[in-house]
Amino acid sequence: MKVMIAPDSFKGSLTALEVADHIKKGILKVFPKAEVLKVPMADGGEGTVQSLVDATDGEIIVKDVTGPLGDKVAASFGILGNGKTAVIEMATASGLPLVPEDKADPSITTTYGTGELIKHALDQGIEELIIGIGGSATNDAGVGMAQALGASFRDEDGQEIGFGGGELDKIKEIDLSNLDKRIKRLSVNVACDVNNPLYGPEGAAYIYGPQKGADQRMVELLDKNLRYFAEVVKKSLNIDLQSIPGAGAAGGLGAGLFAFLKAELKSGVDIVLEANKFKEKLSGVDLVITGEGKIDGQTVQGKTPVGVAKKAKEKNIPVIAVAGMVAENAGEVYQAGIDTCFSITQRPLTLEEAMNKSGEWLEMLSEQIMRLYKINI
Repeated sequence: MKVMIAPDSFKGSLTALEVADHIKKGILKVFPKAEVLKVPMADGGEGTVQSLVDATDGEIIVKDVTGPLGDKVAASFGILGNGKTAVIEMATASGLPLVPEDKADPSITTTYGTGELIKHALDQGIEELIIGIGGSATNDAGVGMAQALGASFRDEDGQEIGFGGGELDKIKEIDLSNLDKRIKRLSVNVACDVNNPLYGPEGAAYIYGPQKGADQRMVELLDKNLRYFAEVVKKSLNIDLQSIPGAGAAGGLGAGLFAFLKAELKSGVDIVLEANKFKEKLSGVDLVITGEGKIDGQTVQGKTPVGVAKKAKEKNIPVIAVAGMVAENAGEVYQAGIDTCFSITQRPLTLEEAMNKSGEWLEMLSEQIMRLYKINI
């Protein structure tokens, strides 16, 4: 028999590859001659770089870049096994965890470091870029990112504007003549699972600004600046950013990537499935085991297990999901292609203990699942 293991990571506990390794051990205890295919997965959020690097035998590269507050931080990106695709999580360079709580201020934070990561990836000779934009500390519409790649945003005195969403209303001229020429031949896919517009009540500032440190007055200022920025882009580049679903993601980075890098905004899990050549790998598979740290009602909203299940169901392959916890509202996943779910938890325990036991219990659970599966074949 042939089993595919295609899990997301168990955040804070195990990488997707480590999850797959433990599941494989349990499978082989029951079916020692089984062919087991490990496909580490992600949904475009935290862990995407590691999962795709592990799945393709790629490498991780670490570089010093400009952090969200302008200081230097060590950030990483991945080069996939084909040598032509880079994968970046913007949060490693411009993410909220890099900003101390007492300094959180989206009017000054920048995506400049994300642009520097893209430039470092271009130096590796890539032809395709995958970028996950969750967890940002920024609200600058990707202007910092574009500045790092050579774009210029000048004020009425012809001077370059500063960092942050608080500077956007100073833009009088957008000059892309010095934008890195390698971008023209670069295909950019953005993992974006939200449809927020750039500005307005459902836009970047109002929905995500408060969690980045903005009070009501700042939210209103940032939203006004994003609206102004959209007007300047429309006048200069003839692009209507407000009409782009997901333009408001990551403080408007979705908009910046679309406008300046001609990026496509897609479902994160779909991007990872494509990068992993998932559909081709399903050939001859009898059973798929997927999973994530917690399976609940949100799992159907673009998370890895359902993305995996939908592809497997196209070939009528049964799908079992495992998780650290299966919530009471997890029933929706059964209509989305998952046949059954199991929690690895064996007894009442603390979160810390559960995370320490994850590997051991995944192995035990997968053995139990395969013993049950054996009864029915």
